[in-house]
Amino acid sequence: MSQTAASLNVERGCCSSRCIAFFVSKAQKSEKLSISRTRMIVSSLKSRLHFRYWNNTVCHLPRLYCQIPNRPAWDPQPCLTLDMKLDFEKAWKQYVDDFGLTQHENKQNAYILSMFPYPSGKLHMGHVRVYAISDTLARFYRMQGFNVLHPMGWDAFGLPAENAAIQNHQDPSTWTEENINEMRHQLKQLGCSFDWDREFATCHPSYYKWTQYIFLLMYKAGLIYRKPSLVNWDPVDKTVLADEQIDENGNSWRSGAKAEKILLTQWFVRSTKFAENLLKGLETLQKEDWDDVIKLQKSWIGEANGVVFDWNIEGLSSELSIPIWTSKPELLNKVEFIAVKPGSVLDVVQADKLVEEFQYATIDGEIRTFKASCPKVVAKNPFFKEKVPVFVVDGVLPFPPGSDTYMGVPSESEIDLTFAKSVGLSCKTNFEQSIPVETLCTEAKQKGIGGYPVSSNLKDWLISRQRYWGTPIPIVHCSSCGAVPVPEEKLPVHLPPFPSYDRSCTKIASPLAQAKEWVNTECPKCGGPAARETDTMDTFFDSSWYYLRYLDPSNETEIVSFEEAKKFLPVSVYIGGKEHGTLHLYFARIVSHFLYQLGKIPCSEPFKRLLVQGMVMGQSFQEKETGRYLTRDEVEVKGNQTVSRSTGKSVTVRWEKMSKSKHNGVDPIDAIKSFGVDTTRLLMLADAAPFSQRNWNPEGSKGVFNWQNNMYMLVSLFISVRNRAMSGELKPDLSSPSFIKGMQEIYSFRNRHLSIITHNYRNTHQFMVAIKSMQQLTKQLRLLPPEVIAFSSQYELAMATLISTLAPMAPHFASELWQGFLQAPGRLNTESSDIKWEKPVLEQPWPTLDSKFELPLTVLINHKEVCTTLISYEVFKSLNEGEMIEIALKQEKVKKLLNNKIPLHCKASSFAERGARVSMAVPGLKISEEDTNPSFSKKGRQEAARKRTEKKNKKEKIEYN
Repeated sequence: MSQTAASLNVERGCCSSRCIAFFVSKAQKSEKLSISRTRMIVSSLKSRLHFRYWNNTVCHLPRLYCQIPNRPAWDPQPCLTLDMKLDFEKAWKQYVDDFGLTQHENKQNAYILSMFPYPSGKLHMGHVRVYAISDTLARFYRMQGFNVLHPMGWDAFGLPAENAAIQNHQDPSTWTEENINEMRHQLKQLGCSFDWDREFATCHPSYYKWTQYIFLLMYKAGLIYRKPSLVNWDPVDKTVLADEQIDENGNSWRSGAKAEKILLTQWFVRSTKFAENLLKGLETLQKEDWDDVIKLQKSWIGEANGVVFDWNIEGLSSELSIPIWTSKPELLNKVEFIAVKPGSVLDVVQADKLVEEFQYATIDGEIRTFKASCPKVVAKNPFFKEKVPVFVVDGVLPFPPGSDTYMGVPSESEIDLTFAKSVGLSCKTNFEQSIPVETLCTEAKQKGIGGYPVSSNLKDWLISRQRYWGTPIPIVHCSSCGAVPVPEEKLPVHLPPFPSYDRSCTKIASPLAQAKEWVNTECPKCGGPAARETDTMDTFFDSSWYYLRYLDPSNETEIVSFEEAKKFLPVSVYIGGKEHGTLHLYFARIVSHFLYQLGKIPCSEPFKRLLVQGMVMGQSFQEKETGRYLTRDEVEVKGNQTVSRSTGKSVTVRWEKMSKSKHNGVDPIDAIKSFGVDTTRLLMLADAAPFSQRNWNPEGSKGVFNWQNNMYMLVSLFISVRNRAMSGELKPDLSSPSFIKGMQEIYSFRNRHLSIITHNYRNTHQFMVAIKSMQQLTKQLRLLPPEVIAFSSQYELAMATLISTLAPMAPHFASELWQGFLQAPGRLNTESSDIKWEKPVLEQPWPTLDSKFELPLTVLINHKEVCTTLISYEVFKSLNEGEMIEIALKQEKVKKLLNNKIPLHCKASSFAERGARVSMAVPGLKISEEDTNPSFSKKGRQEAARKRTEKKNKKEKIEYN
């Protein structure tokens, strides 16, 4: 930057600063402007250019670039090369990668969010896929005229950082920050337009202050409690492991040591309170997007057909309560014993119990035996005076699914009566008067001992972790006051420096317990000596609300302002792996429902649409005989068989999850170097739906590269033909049959493909279908005669449409094509609003269908397609559901089939660019094959299936020469 530019306080790094610096340098060279005059103009530019933080004020105005300053005029080459693509990306990178949030009051808002990554230090191909999808959608919605929020941050707490710190004698924060810096650099190489001004990491105190705040809100609401719980303990790593971290043999996934079950006092969120609301919330979600996840969540939550109450156990040296689920809370007054399974908390606590053998007779008179023990404890009924015995038993009583406790009511159950008699328990006949279920549940909620509808499978959320690298739990333990929450004004409770970790220590405790100066503190209530809680929070708690913080990352007084939340919630499209469909989405929904109940946010469900992407798989080569994995270079194909080059042994070829040990991993940066950013993105989006498995095959790049080459050659052809027309070599003959036919074809090509492309961008997210449609349009435009290319305004519009619809997927390449398109002489659409000639391609309005283009309205009766009518786009886009149904009912074929019968119900589903479908249910009406549309009839479906099978078998792909 020049000295003059520097003297004008031009901020480095942003697009606006580059524009001003470029202007100032030009002004200096010409020496026609004084410094004072330059200052005045720069001041004016400041007010008009895009500055996010100019004079501490957020301004959001469009960037002013269309062609790169000082870039040579488009010089068509015989073909597109990799070096040319890399040169295009280098030249356009600074202009197209950096997009912040634009805020225009007259525009709709769109919140495009991809699940934030754990900063492991290196991206993998799964990251490339998810962020290519999210960036494509973000750019699409910007071109659609939305204010788009597309942020990025880091899910930065967790055990890997702590283990790395122990191994490398390094503070986890240092390791994490280094990894964040490396991965941020890699992400920027992917050409993603993230709003980096909103970036945060969950390990930053400015973030986990609000994680702790949510914890305190839940604690004050009675939703967080502490009790003894069985956990998996790794005796080598000396840490608690989640169930998912234990293999089928009961060994730790990291150390390989046999995991031990130990009893620790843990913190829980009473998440079961939300079970019923979460189930109801699933019904409000868009089924097409959420279908698989809805099934997972329903299975996880279960049917809320019972109630859990906490029963206190008396006779132990310390306090203990156990949750007991029942589908019949009205029988609580008749409970005469409680049973627990072997291995449950109470069984582990009472290690010295006597196991006895008992007998009972079946209905058939057969004598059977079972083993049980009766610990020297009793369970106190939470609503009545009775204290009942507790038995440890399994295999006899019908424990509810997923539960290790059972409520015995002999007066109501033959099984319970048989058990009671077998163990010598005398049964009662007189009981206290029952209490209405509603009263029981209300009292339980007030006492904080349950009372919420829930399934027997669902358990409360365990959030304690005996680790250092996590959010500190904001609780202080005082010998006089008990557990005391840290005052909100004292948040955040900072992590202390990483303690010296003694791996020989046998004490089961969090590493934070070793930070004595940090642990020892004052009680916020009485001022006496106290100790901080040394457990940290589960990382799922950190990530349960992060999408809210992006909306207002600098807010120091609240999680998010209600006004900002109202603008952008729920998240428009949430993109991530299906493996997070259960736990992460479940916990995020819990926190969202809780904050909504407090009036902190405007909606209960956090995410409107969900796009779950499939895994990226690599091709692996494994010797059948030895099981040894080989690299691609170590194998060869002989006939129909793949063999090892060195041994000649047969090799099994399959697609598997990418792994170093299987030699099938791909470094994203290597892929970018080999193919370029845009080609890598296109490869991720082509050939497979986002939610399907993506097999990464370098050979697949040929088809995409050929298509890019054809697009490049198409723009070169366009410039060449237009130059010939301007020189007089080509003469217009607008009345010739070939010209008229060409105009008709272009009109059809452009609208038909634009309809498919837009529909698959916005509604289905089937980017592969959109790409195929673009490929076909490219081919069709190349085949038209020169006079149509030179003198057809429709052709010019189709060229603009093709490049514009490519831009969200391949922004650098599309920007270069647009620059070439703009250099063609003889513009024909100068008065049209469809092309903004002064704007870059990423700031073009998304192309629209011609008003007279006809879209189908299809009518189905009893799930069978009976007729289709065409409606112009101009009319179609203004129709509401009732008007569509009315049009359907007026169709002659529909009237004939109904024969004065009135449909039980009618429903219209509409996609603005693809048409509509009206479905009618008419009980008792049979639709014959002859009455269905040919394409929908059995014969028509069989023919279509046959053609698809042929295409699949031949592995036909659209190729362009």
